[in-house]
Amino acid sequence: MPPITVAPTTTITTTSAPGGAGAPSYRQAGASSQVELAGFRTAQQLAYACAQAIGSDLEPGVTEKETAAAMRRWSEARGVKRWFHLPFAWFGDRTAFRGVRLPHQFFPTDRRLEPGMPYILDCAPVVDGCTVDIGYTASLGSNPAVELLLDDLAEHRTLILDAVRRRTSLRQIYQSVDRLAARQGYENRHRAYPFRVIAHQVPCHPDRPDEKTRLTAGRFGVASLATLARTTAVGARNGWSPLWNGGRRSDHPPVAGLWAVEPHLGFRGVGAKFEELLVVTDDDAYWLDDDLPHVRRRP
Repeated sequence: MPPITVAPTTTITTTSAPGGAGAPSYRQAGASSQVELAGFRTAQQLAYACAQAIGSDLEPGVTEKETAAAMRRWSEARGVKRWFHLPFAWFGDRTAFRGVRLPHQFFPTDRRLEPGMPYILDCAPVVDGCTVDIGYTASLGSNPAVELLLDDLAEHRTLILDAVRRRTSLRQIYQSVDRLAARQGYENRHRAYPFRVIAHQVPCHPDRPDEKTRLTAGRFGVASLATLARTTAVGARNGWSPLWNGGRRSDHPPVAGLWAVEPHLGFRGVGAKFEELLVVTDDDAYWLDDDLPHVRRRP
């Protein structure tokens, strides 16, 4: 795992933001700030280190269930005690969500990995109270389609950041991603996710673990689901949504906070995605960390 450089420190307030009164707002602060983005960066690096470590050990014949379980063991051996959601692993055409219609069909299966097969590893640990959500795409051996998809996803990363900085509505950004995917010859596969999301907010303040349950339901942390439900209710009252999709509830400017962004493309039964945290402030936005596998691969 590469060394971790401390990211800018921020504080969170509850001043008015583009999404409405009471929406979270980031402001630069000193050492006494309430929230340190360095903690989220450390957590995100740990989650990606997990995906890379488990991915490097994959061999033909291993199942999605075994891989997801290995990711959980790896993380919990390094101090993870709670989860936004437990690890997922998708192999072969399941990376493009072929045949996935219902929420339980996202769960790891007995599908076995074969040489040349694409795979996606996705996990969302809570590390020292910092919630992150990542997605890592690779293949067991050479797969030109995976390489092409990952190369072309870089354009989506740039498009999303530029549009958020222009304060374009989230709905319009979603539609722009669709148009770019179509020009590239790909399918939008993030529409297969629950609520058709391309991104969702994560709690932007490290909480105290003694205040939260470690129980999970449907592979999601009960406390995380409760937090998301509360945020959704607050957003509904103020004209914004923590679930970023192409619907009317996302037809508002970017709301300040931390967003887990996951554009997911498909091509002839092969899927690829990245997922990482985007920091949105009242007047700017930036990716939390550029030292990630899908960014380092760029020339």
